[in-house]
Amino acid sequence: MPYPLAVTAGVLGAGALGVGAALGASIAVVRGAAAGHLYPLDQVPSAPVALVLGAQVYPSGMPSRFLRARLDLALLLLQRGTVDRLLLSGDAQAPEYDEPAAMRAHLLGAGAPDGRLVLDPWGLDTYDSCVRARDVYGVERVVVVTQAYHLPRAVGTARLLGLDAVGVGDRTVRQREEGDGLNEPWIRGWVRDQVACVKTVWDVGTRRRPPGLTG
Repeated sequence: MPYPLAVTAGVLGAGALGVGAALGASIAVVRGAAAGHLYPLDQVPSAPVALVLGAQVYPSGMPSRFLRARLDLALLLLQRGTVDRLLLSGDAQAPEYDEPAAMRAHLLGAGAPDGRLVLDPWGLDTYDSCVRARDVYGVERVVVVTQAYHLPRAVGTARLLGLDAVGVGDRTVRQREEGDGLNEPWIRGWVRDQVACVKTVWDVGTRRRPPGLTG
């Protein structure tokens, strides 16, 4: 016999409340871990390494606008002596798609010394990049570089994993290239990043999954 409409609505409402509570709690945990550790460029504390998180690369091999902005920000940190090395962490698991190689090529073209660049081809997501920075590359103190909407989760993830992490976020791609208003990919990224806090808490606190590759 079908459930009465009122009962069905009550069950769905309770489920929605539960999902909302889990999302809110996860955001609070992640943002709480990052609180006080996000800086503007001119105030970033020095560290041995900047962890630059990968993003989309076009079929031509050119980094996307978002990724170029991260790389240009990281290069400023290197040029100012805020960091000594850049750890370029991204997905390189298909022959035709290699985020770290594209990141390196962009930085070399901008004048970065190759000896200061370290490539991590198994940074499949934010969690993987942070775990591998700690366990594979021996990083303890780090400046995380990404877009500003992603920065609280990135730094929160790193700190929940035991890294002494601070972060600086790019805002140059927040606006559309032409016209007024926020960039639609920025808005989508912000929304997706809030939801991803649930996965972050699950990965860090419950699942404790190993990264994509442990060596």
